[in-house]
Amino acid sequence: MYKYSNMTPEQREEVVLIRKSRGYPLHAPPHPFRGEGYYFITAANFKHELIMHSSKRRSEFEIELVKKFKEIKAEVLGWVVLPNHYHLLARVIDLNLVSHQLKLLHGRTSYLWNKEDDMFQKRRVWYHFSDRLIHNECHYYSALNYIHHNPVKHGYCEHADDWMWSSVHLYLQDYGKEWVINNWYKYKPGERFGKGWDDL
Repeated sequence: MYKYSNMTPEQREEVVLIRKSRGYPLHAPPHPFRGEGYYFITAANFKHELIMHSSKRRSEFEIELVKKFKEIKAEVLGWVVLPNHYHLLARVIDLNLVSHQLKLLHGRTSYLWNKEDDMFQKRRVWYHFSDRLIHNECHYYSALNYIHHNPVKHGYCEHADDWMWSSVHLYLQDYGKEWVINNWYKYKPGERFGKGWDDL
């Protein structure tokens, strides 16, 4: 995600030319699909800094994140908020609406957290969001499982249901523990899932 800052000027120029030739934004993740569909969305604090370090901050952000998606009539199907990034699975009408809502949410939280941490105008809080269009049922459930097990992957807890800031608790409540466990083994995310954009 941040390899660009460690590249030589020649390497940077080559990357920019490749992105330009493909019609991608020069310094942000591409969003090739913008229409209605199921999307796996992720965003991280800049350079994966632990800006959402407090439980209060994560709780408030979790509520605000789900609320912002519901405001654009998106069906929120799964989420997790960690100390330095979040993932969300949603059915959206238009990715442009998502982009607008996240810009508002990221802008507001950047201002608030920088003020709280006495870092006003000194710290970049968010990196651009990225998205993946969900292709089929297997991809959908693999993404959902990846979201729920992300705190375990990053070493924040031993079991997915130990992490408070996640939709896993709704699935346990609505479908039961057996369904959640069976679903994990049936649609376990592969080793490459999240590679490159969820690495710390």
